[in-house]
Amino acid sequence: MSAFRSDPDLIVQDSTGNGTEIDVATNLLNGSIRLSILWTQEILLSADAAEQLAAALQRAAAQSRSITGATANRPGTATVSDPS
Repeated sequence: MSAFRSDPDLIVQDSTGNGTEIDVATNLLNGSIRLSILWTQEILLSADAAEQLAAALQRAAAQSRSITGATANRPGTATVSDPS
């Protein structure tokens, strides 16, 4: 069983039609957020798809804060972790 829960409302694919997809998932144990680009290393998004991705990341951030009890980061204090 995975500790990550994917956003069921996010359905975004590459604008070139090559089948590349994006997944946003929240770790239900520690609140970390995983952004995955599936099947390739990059993705070209339409404006509508970019808005869907932004909304999914906002939902994941809210879920993460509810898991960790954290408040929003101050501007400029966001961190990005390397999962490797």
